[in-house]
Amino acid sequence: MPPRPPSSRTSKAPPDAAAKPVVATGTEQRSGVGIVGRERLLSRLVEARRLRCIVITGPAGSGKSTLVAAWRQSIVPLGFDLAWFSATAKDDTPARFIQGLLASVARIDPVLVQEAARLADTDADPNEDADATERLAISLVRGIAAHPRDLALVIDDLHHLRHPAIHEALQWLLDYAPPNLHLVFASRGSPSLSFDRLRSQSQTLEFNGRDLRFTLAETGQFLKAQLEDIDTRTIRTLHELSDGWVAGLRIFTTDWKKKQPDAGRPAQGEPFARVSTRDAQAFTQFFEDEVLSLLSPEEVHTLVRVAPCRRCCASLCAALVDAPEATTSMTALLARLHRDDLFVGPVEGQPPETWYRLHPLLRETLLARFAALNEATRQAVHGRAFAWFREAGLFEDAVRHAVRSGQPDQAAALVEQCAHSLIVRGERRELVGLLRQLPPKQLDGSLKLRLLAARMQLFERDLVACASTLDSVAPDVPTVDSANRFMLATLRAALAVQGDDLDAALATLPQLLDIPPDADALTIGGRNNILSWLYTQQGDYEKARRVLLDAPPLMVDGAPLLATAAGSLHGRNLVGMSYAMEGKMTQAERIFRAVAAEAEQGGKACADAYYLAIALLGDVLYELNDARQARALLEGKLDMLERIAIPDALLRIYRVLAAANWQAGSQAEAFAQLERLEAYAMQHKLDRVLAHSLGDQVHLRLLTGELMAAEALLARLDALHARHAASTLQMPWEISEVTQRAHIRLAATLGDIESAATQLASLIAQCEARGRQRTVAHLLMKSAAIDVQRGRDASAREKLIDALRRGHRLGLLRSLVDADPKARQMMAELAQAEALDPVLAFYVERLVAARAPRDAPTTAPEAGAQGAMPAELKAFSEREIEMLRLLAQAMPNKKIARALGLSPETVKWYLSRIYGKLRVSGRDEAVARVRDFGWDMDASRGGEA
Repeated sequence: MPPRPPSSRTSKAPPDAAAKPVVATGTEQRSGVGIVGRERLLSRLVEARRLRCIVITGPAGSGKSTLVAAWRQSIVPLGFDLAWFSATAKDDTPARFIQGLLASVARIDPVLVQEAARLADTDADPNEDADATERLAISLVRGIAAHPRDLALVIDDLHHLRHPAIHEALQWLLDYAPPNLHLVFASRGSPSLSFDRLRSQSQTLEFNGRDLRFTLAETGQFLKAQLEDIDTRTIRTLHELSDGWVAGLRIFTTDWKKKQPDAGRPAQGEPFARVSTRDAQAFTQFFEDEVLSLLSPEEVHTLVRVAPCRRCCASLCAALVDAPEATTSMTALLARLHRDDLFVGPVEGQPPETWYRLHPLLRETLLARFAALNEATRQAVHGRAFAWFREAGLFEDAVRHAVRSGQPDQAAALVEQCAHSLIVRGERRELVGLLRQLPPKQLDGSLKLRLLAARMQLFERDLVACASTLDSVAPDVPTVDSANRFMLATLRAALAVQGDDLDAALATLPQLLDIPPDADALTIGGRNNILSWLYTQQGDYEKARRVLLDAPPLMVDGAPLLATAAGSLHGRNLVGMSYAMEGKMTQAERIFRAVAAEAEQGGKACADAYYLAIALLGDVLYELNDARQARALLEGKLDMLERIAIPDALLRIYRVLAAANWQAGSQAEAFAQLERLEAYAMQHKLDRVLAHSLGDQVHLRLLTGELMAAEALLARLDALHARHAASTLQMPWEISEVTQRAHIRLAATLGDIESAATQLASLIAQCEARGRQRTVAHLLMKSAAIDVQRGRDASAREKLIDALRRGHRLGLLRSLVDADPKARQMMAELAQAEALDPVLAFYVERLVAARAPRDAPTTAPEAGAQGAMPAELKAFSEREIEMLRLLAQAMPNKKIARALGLSPETVKWYLSRIYGKLRVSGRDEAVARVRDFGWDMDASRGGEA
């Protein structure tokens, strides 16, 4: 228990002893919570000092008394007096209670209780006469009303006072209290008093156990004061174990210090969190004294059998003790434990029952008792839990208890049974948890479970593990097992899609085309969506759409298959993607908006479809010249998109954000997005994605006049292209296209117009043959600009008109405007020179009105302009060097973002890269490491303002 003010009775303390707050000093301070400021609570208490009533409830050791003592120190200087009465079980008679209460108030001024004391001596026994209790309360109220100062009357440990006459006396005090009397109740359970009228008048402030818990920051402050050297991960672990319970943290630290020779510091390589709570006898003793001693043997028996469950409700408790008829009594027990703050609290659960959980440390104590039961008893309890959770449809708990009850085969069968339902509901992480609970024997003995494991590895983006699992499963699938062979092929194709490996996906095509009659709906849906993606990548857009539009509806558990990567929402996204790839932006936008709206309504189950829809919609919005909305849609969701989007979608996301930021004049942010795309591609070995990142960086470097940087990037792109040049597979063609476009831009920048024109003609023909109409329109506009430079005006006009007609038919805007810095000027001159068809003329007006990109933003100063940069920092980019400079100035992330024109999220991403390269864990270490290299970051800033 935290230290508390002494009792108000004369026999226990001198007159002003009770009035003094507890000041935690010396050894007392180390056992109290006074070492942690509770400002978030104290400020509210001080603001509420003039309210009629303050009620603080919480379990033993939650810091109630210490908080009130600290509050006293704050209000006494504000003109308040404070009387304190600490109740014990011996005070639970009206006579003793009144004697102690009057004594505590008399310490402020004996005059306050003169009339009440006279009545207590001469009036009827308050044990027998309710009127006498009322008269005493009124007399005390009248005495306090005459007091010139405000008086706070604290009744601490109110839970010891259960006599009805005492509660009646306190109720009279509440009802008759004058404006200068403020009552404070501290109790382990909810007081049996009526506060409804005061609540309706906003005259109460109430704190409960949840409010009294330490926050994570307060836990850290406490643990660092006690243990000094303790890492963040351990602080979080102990915070979760203790649930922010003050006394629990104190017991942890005290117990640890007793076991450690070095002043309580954790031993090398053995973090504090590894101490088993079951080894701490202090916990057992605490809960024995403060909780279990208050319960009957039957109630303790129940809690011991409830402990193996992470949560419980009344009917589950009844099942665990093998007394299903006892649900009503269990409801009363759980409600009482919660009401009395005996470390049992409500949690969210399935209605109609109320769900509860034991405090983690009480549960550990009870689990120690459970472990002492014989094995047959333990398995019987787990068996009853398994049956109850299975019947309730709570599969994760059911599987865990099935394994522990000695029924692993039942657990494996349950996982097989519920897997598809969990996937469709978006509960894939729950399914991952179920698979991890199964013993290896059961997992390895089932083809279906092994294939499920591969599917979940795919979900978690563990592509290497997924490939290994599929390779190990393949030899064990019988030739006649068509359904599992079809599932294996579909998973291999999905793995190829996640790896952006079009050729590997195409290798599965013959197997995907042959659907066995016993294939399940999830596999068929996944197959349909993969086929659509394959055909889209090959430029066969109509075929890609027909695969999905002509497929019959798929059902799982009697409901349409909408969610997951196999669902129809995902398929509609792919239909929209085929339109976008073809260049038909209007159709694509309608589809993506509709899917996003429907998926958002579907919640967690439809998250994949939602994020894919907004990723693809961002690309369309930029194309339709709504760069601001594209950025707003995507920027705050990058972390989630990286976790669940396919590489093809992420490619579009980062290219769109780069282009949108460039258009807005944010050069640094544009390069940052492309560098993030580059890092993502290199991490996952996605050469096609890497090619696009390098190609776009070449383009932007040329626009800023950084010719050497552009040529260095192009050399990397050429090397990438050379690695794939001899291949006859699909992916190298797109890398080739990107490489050719980069060379065309460089040739045009260098003034080699004829070479640029020749390369453009060849590339346009290749893209035309592959049905990439959006790209063709873009290249035709670029070719028209080249022809203007060549003096071939007729050819330029012909290509310009062709590009405009294609662009209008497809609904393109930015593809034409961004094709060349002179594109808008060319279109404006065309509109002035001749009378265009009204429709085409209107389209040209829209294009000319589109905001022009910033073709030459101011470049950032070169890194190391004056300060010599050490060799260790040569691997850092210009932007990372600038970030290090600002770090050295102790700038917070938001200020760095403003200084560099980046988003805070991008700053975090850069800092993580910097820390990784320096092999440090934070800011201060990073700055120190760079200074260790001998680089003067301040000097290197040169003459910058």
